[in-house]
Amino acid sequence: MAMLTVRNLPDDVHRALRLRAAQHGRSTEAEVREILAIAVKPETRLRLGDALAALGRKSGLTNEDFEVLNQEKDKTPAEPLSFK
Repeated sequence: MAMLTVRNLPDDVHRALRLRAAQHGRSTEAEVREILAIAVKPETRLRLGDALAALGRKSGLTNEDFEVLNQEKDKTPAEPLSFK
C-alpha cells in the first residue's frame, strides 16, 4: 500500500479531523483514508460496465440478439501479417 505524508496541516484542521474520527469511532488516520476515498471515488461515478449495460437495455437488445450475432460472426482465423 502507498503512504502519504501531509505537511503543514493547520492545527485547527487536525483537531477537526480528530473530532470527526472520534464521532465515527475510528482513528484519525482511518478517517483521513475514508475522506480521501469518498473524495476521489464517489459512489455516483460512471462505471463503464453499468453504462454499457444501460445502453444495451435502452436500445432494446436481448441475449437472443447477441446469440444471433455470434452465430453469424465469421470464425475463420485471420491471416497473419507478412512483412515481405
